[in-house]
Amino acid sequence: MRHDWTVFKGKRVFVTGDTGFKGSWLCLWLHRLGADIVGFALPPEQPNAHFNLLKLHRLIHHITGDIRDLKSLSRAAKGHKPEFFFHLAAQPLVKRSYDEPELTFDTNVGGSVNVLEVIRSTPSLRAAIYVTSDKCYRNREIPRGYRETDELGGVDPYSASKAAAEMAFAAYFESFLKTREHFGIASVRAGNVIGGGDWSADRIVPDIVRALRKRDPITLRFPQATRPWQHVLDPLSGYLLLAARLADAGHRYSGSWNFGPNQRAIRTVHDLAETFVSRWGEGRIQIRKGPRRVHEAGLLQLNSEKAHRLLRWKPRWEFDDAVSRTAEWYKSVLAGQPAPQISQRQIQAFMEGRDDSRN
Repeated sequence: MRHDWTVFKGKRVFVTGDTGFKGSWLCLWLHRLGADIVGFALPPEQPNAHFNLLKLHRLIHHITGDIRDLKSLSRAAKGHKPEFFFHLAAQPLVKRSYDEPELTFDTNVGGSVNVLEVIRSTPSLRAAIYVTSDKCYRNREIPRGYRETDELGGVDPYSASKAAAEMAFAAYFESFLKTREHFGIASVRAGNVIGGGDWSADRIVPDIVRALRKRDPITLRFPQATRPWQHVLDPLSGYLLLAARLADAGHRYSGSWNFGPNQRAIRTVHDLAETFVSRWGEGRIQIRKGPRRVHEAGLLQLNSEKAHRLLRWKPRWEFDDAVSRTAEWYKSVLAGQPAPQISQRQIQAFMEGRDDSRN
């Protein structure tokens, strides 16, 4: 994977969802690359959120706002005159989508349409990255990775909202953005992202860490479900690479892209828990028996051949590396080490790392 990391130096960048897990990592990385960043998002949901631990509000200009409010979103973006736009704000949790379906659709569909409206009416933009999810595909439990041309859809409200967000993207692209000069836009779909700083409820890694802290058993409700696990920096590197390509040759790179891990990282939930416990040095796992309360996909994977072939992007950290870096982050922070130094150190290690020729 070749990348000129100087592309973003001095560039004006607008990021929705900067207080979230992926958004905070992206903003820290962009800050390191010398970008002038405005972030727009709701306040962090936990006091120990990655955004707070990084003191990110001191590094970027953060605006508290809701993407469901078109006027405030438009005012914030246009006031910055951004050249690059990264849309990551979302209601990102499957289980919460069952508890709050209206919020999920309002945010992931209505809010994303507002984002597209702002992108459409911001002439300073050269490139936009519109983040959805691997769960936007209609999951037929097939033993191959989903391609960008596969059918969209979803059984649960979260997956359906992400499929609908992709349909909105396609409509805006064909109707308004396809022929815009000196501009490119892409929707991007990553796998199951892990990494330090995620404290969300009902997510496997935060649940594991909470159990380990209390010395409780790690309870798995669906241990044999497979997921495309990847460290947060891997898909973010794809987003950054693609954004640079869009700014340079938008018509060539616009469209939808998968940024998933290699085949070896498609592992079960039980594999992830076992590996995490091994890296942590202690812990025990138990399986919750009984019927599932909500639908969960059993088999899910992405085909990222398009990104491999056209962008020369490949995931850099293998499954074991991704889990090790994640466990290292949590263990270090919980031992009192400063989160900014750990996160910066991991970004530096990723940037300096060699491409994995085995991919």
